[in-house]
Order: sequence, then structure tokens, then C-alpha cells
Amino acid sequence: MSPNGSREFLVTVFAPILAQARDLINRALTPGDTAVDATVGNGHDTLFLAECVGPTGRVVGFDIQPSALTETTRRLRDAGLEERVKLLLRGHEEMTAWFAESASLPRPKAAMFNLGYQPGGDKSVITRPVTTLIALASALELVVPGGIITVVVYPGHEGGRVETEAVLSWARAVPAHRALVACHQVLNTRKLGPLLLAIAKGS
Repeated sequence: MSPNGSREFLVTVFAPILAQARDLINRALTPGDTAVDATVGNGHDTLFLAECVGPTGRVVGFDIQPSALTETTRRLRDAGLEERVKLLLRGHEEMTAWFAESASLPRPKAAMFNLGYQPGGDKSVITRPVTTLIALASALELVVPGGIITVVVYPGHEGGRVETEAVLSWARAVPAHRALVACHQVLNTRKLGPLLLAIAKGS
């Protein structure tokens, strides 16, 4: 492999986890699709999804913190994309119930989870296995065949290791005929970094 080829390989394989998640989502979504941001936070993924689905698509975002929805609304308004997004002050474990209530909205083609806590917010408010696993199961059921779910998990923060183990246990138990699950994490660093699960739903 040439030096340039080596650099390209490293950039691709060792791109930041969040960038890898967005690349997978971007490949799956087309204008007019529906997408879910299961953990709105500061709205970076929400804005990204709104850009992916285009003016005829829709994004549904879940978060239990009013501050998250306020910041995300500001971000979407500044980008002129507020009308593409429905923000809900609800936990992501209510995903199935909400879509059942909104039968006119097409099922999502993609769902993004960025677990942990809201950067810059209250670090005591974190995602927890008891609700995260319900939300993951809901997303797997709701996403259309051929769609994708990305899950970024952070084992390094307080409560993160327990949630990571629970999510990995859930992922290993997903039947292969329903979805294929891949995991990406850098292993040989001193600080335990985030990992990315990519869940491709079967047809």
C-alpha cells in the first residue's frame, strides 16, 4: 500500500465515531424519508438528519430535558430547518407509542442514538439501560426493512459501563435474520473511548 493509500485507510477506519455514524446514516437516507433522533441533546444529530431528509422528509426527536429542546430549536431555526423536525419532550422509550399515535407519518428509515448525557448540561441526567433497551427494541421494530440504526455508547462516564454492557448484550441477542449488528471501537488506548454499533435491518 502506498503512503497515500495508508493515510486514506487510517482516515477512513479511524474517523471519529460520530463521523462514522453520520456517514452510515447519510448513505441510508434519501430526501423524503423519515428519521428519528432518539437522544436530541444539543441538536447536532437532529440538524444533520434534517439536512439528510430534505424539505419533504421529517425528523422526530426525543429528549426528556427542556434545555435540550430549547437549544435544538434554536439550532434548527438558525439553519432554517425547523419545519422539518418534530421535537418531543418525551423519553425515547415512548417511540413506539408516539408513532402509533401519528399513523400518518411514514415509518423511519434510520434512527440515531447518542447515549450518555447532554454535553454542557446536567451530567447527572443520563440515559439508562432500563429505558435505552426499550427504545432500541422499538427502533428495531419501527425502522423499515433495509434501514439502519446507529448507537454511540460511552463506557467512560459514570453509569456508562453498565449501559454499554447492557446494550452489547442486547445487540448480541438480535437474531441475524432480523438485523446484522457491527461494533467499532478503538481498543488499545489508555482511556476507554466510545463505541459505535451499526444495526442494519434485514429485508
